[in-house]
Amino acid sequence: MARPRIKDVARHAGVSEKTVSNVINDYAHVSDRTRRVVRDSIEQLGYRVNLAGRHLRKGRTGIIALVVPELDIPYFAELARHVIREAEERSLTVLIHQSGADRAHELAALAGFGSTFVDGIILSPLALTADDLRDRSGFPPTVLLGELLEEGADHVAIDNEGAAREATRHLIGLGRRTILAVGGVGAPGLGTAEARTRGYRAALEEAGLPYDPSLVVPVDSFRMPAGARAVARLLREGARPDALLCLNDQLALGALRALHEHGAEVPGDVAVVGFDDVEGGRFSVPTLSTVAPDKAAVAKVAVELLQRRIEDATGPDDVGAGTGSGAQSPEDRIVAHRLVLRESTEGHGRR
Repeated sequence: MARPRIKDVARHAGVSEKTVSNVINDYAHVSDRTRRVVRDSIEQLGYRVNLAGRHLRKGRTGIIALVVPELDIPYFAELARHVIREAEERSLTVLIHQSGADRAHELAALAGFGSTFVDGIILSPLALTADDLRDRSGFPPTVLLGELLEEGADHVAIDNEGAAREATRHLIGLGRRTILAVGGVGAPGLGTAEARTRGYRAALEEAGLPYDPSLVVPVDSFRMPAGARAVARLLREGARPDALLCLNDQLALGALRALHEHGAEVPGDVAVVGFDDVEGGRFSVPTLSTVAPDKAAVAKVAVELLQRRIEDATGPDDVGAGTGSGAQSPEDRIVAHRLVLRESTEGHGRR
């Protein structure tokens, strides 16, 4: 059976095709009676709006891209799920691309993959510089996640510095004084790890504790093996930390394994805090205290901002979900986070 079209609905309802279009787009000047008749006809005929055609008429594809460094990092997988859900609410399809934290791949994504395939991009950059982002002429609308690289772009993040400061304060409040920053960065910079390291240092300074660069432990990746290797090496070399601030949960989970293999009790000997609140940390032994970003809110705000930029470029969406209101200044949105305390810091008292 052929798919019903607008003209079939118009014939069934006894109105013009323009009236059917007005009802679909929820225009206010249609009478309540006509609106009911048209909607009844739509339901009876099983008519569905051709969103692909609508996007094309607006010069769009209805596809946005989410570009993340690594898809098998649980934080990004969980974030992608939320982005897809938010996009579906707006009749958008999400193309997910893995950049590998490679500058060439991130630049290709920023340029729309060399085509008009996507209407806009949500990008979590690790390798790009501020100079890469400064001249975006010809690039699709873009929303950046993570630390702000360039003030001229829309940006969504948590307060990473404040979150790390809060987590470190918690460890200090437990009486811990030798706190490793696993994944920390000694040099200043604009990235997420740099911001979290600044928060760690700020909490030490507030408590009157000296900053020891040897306690900032760089890693070659933010995965569990890297966390395990880094902590195991320090323990073999004679380090005796009483707490770890791990800059993501993957590092923290790896660190838990290394501590276990070296006979260190958590949290009795060493308290551990991570970042991201991924599912694995709720089932580890012990369960992992962590900074929990509101991932659903990050996704919601990012998709909303991107849709607004797309509408600025092509005109408001006539599906009814849009809020296009002309060009807007770039926005810097900070999304909530909370410190979730579990067994790795709160299990029992120190020995």
